[in-house]
Amino acid sequence: MATSIYVDGSGGSSSGFGYFVKETGESFYEKKPDLTNNQAEYLAIISALKKYADSTDEIIIYSDSKNTVNQLNHEFAINNDQLRTLARQAWEIIGKFSNLSIIWVPRKENLAGKMLGS
Repeated sequence: MATSIYVDGSGGSSSGFGYFVKETGESFYEKKPDLTNNQAEYLAIISALKKYADSTDEIIIYSDSKNTVNQLNHEFAINNDQLRTLARQAWEIIGKFSNLSIIWVPRKENLAGKMLGS
């Protein structure tokens, strides 16, 4: 069985990040001030990865951040030290998964964006 996790993050003064699990309706949101959009997107993915690190199911993470998805899939270089640190954290957890995909979706199809009200 596959688990579909939609992640979203937003930067700025009221920044935060979270995820929404399509199959169970479970959601998570954390406010964290003064993040950039990219940092928030990474933290959203990391929070979902941590939650499901022990799962043996197929895990599919959907994000509307093309940058973050392509960086984590080793398609784009990461030129920012803070993002590189977050990517390393993510890759460390990604290594625990046997069946994981991180896929870009258009913003309007991101269920987490709707749920998190961004």
